[in-house]
Amino acid sequence: MLPASESAADWRQSLSDLITDPRELADFLQLDQRQNPAGELALRQFPLKVPRGFAARMEKGNWRDPLLRQVWPAAAEERAAPGFVADPLRERHYNPRPGLLHKYRGRALLIAAPHCAIHCRYCFRREFDYQGNTPGRRDWLAALGYIRDDASIVEVILSGGDPLALADRQLGWLIEAIADISHVSTLRIHTRLPVVIPERVTAELLAMLAQSRPRVVVVIHCNHGREIDSRVAAALGALHGNGSTLLNQTVLLRGVNDEASTLFSLSMRLFSENVLPYYLHLPDRVAGTSHFQVDLDSALAIMGELQASLPGYLVPRLVREEPGQPAKTRMS
Repeated sequence: MLPASESAADWRQSLSDLITDPRELADFLQLDQRQNPAGELALRQFPLKVPRGFAARMEKGNWRDPLLRQVWPAAAEERAAPGFVADPLRERHYNPRPGLLHKYRGRALLIAAPHCAIHCRYCFRREFDYQGNTPGRRDWLAALGYIRDDASIVEVILSGGDPLALADRQLGWLIEAIADISHVSTLRIHTRLPVVIPERVTAELLAMLAQSRPRVVVVIHCNHGREIDSRVAAALGALHGNGSTLLNQTVLLRGVNDEASTLFSLSMRLFSENVLPYYLHLPDRVAGTSHFQVDLDSALAIMGELQASLPGYLVPRLVREEPGQPAKTRMS
């Protein structure tokens, strides 16, 4: 790992120097964009954002590369599909304070940051009201007061956007404020940064997490084993060695990871980096993402193959999130 001052500057530079032009990404990957034009409407609705280090893991000359498929603004996003809507999880109904979502008993989620380092094209929050959920300090105090007043909330989840896209000062303030709420015993951080910008795992971040009174659970988001290179492995190793519990959530995506062999390799690779597979999500039915959908029968067949070839602790739970339900719905 880099010295603290160098690594901090490194991740900020990576976050500010993203690939945002499809022509640049296509040229970097030696692809002819005429074969797969970017959707202009898709780009206006949800701009391209790809860290350069993540793009470097893509196979040049291959439009079917599973990492590229996750980020390329395809024209297919512009096709309307029945049942695919802007807010499939109805999160606006569970938003009692700016920056706070409270869907499940015992847990509350804070929209810690309104932005990500990467725009995953299947994102269920691609049309989320981030403008109305980017609190100033007074609104943050109101959201934290809501949690303090509800003793049933024992776990706080930092999400977004991506909470690790926050500067250390703001992130540290949030973590300390959560730690001051005595009935909160677990701090869960949902993040893609250790995968897409692994240099974000700095000495400063590790110290901040190590000092947290609530137990820290870091849930990364990795969909394919090729997303994990040596730098990602080092970042995950540092988080594990620092005492964080590491879990992974994967979204089952057509053309990316909808084969049992791909998910088998992912589970094995994650375990080699001390990360346990957690959920395998059926994609949320968000507008513009129908081309990623995998039907339930196919998903169950994949799960059957995984259960036959992996030890139980390496088989993720196949789930779908359904609005109004008390928890994720396990599919079986």
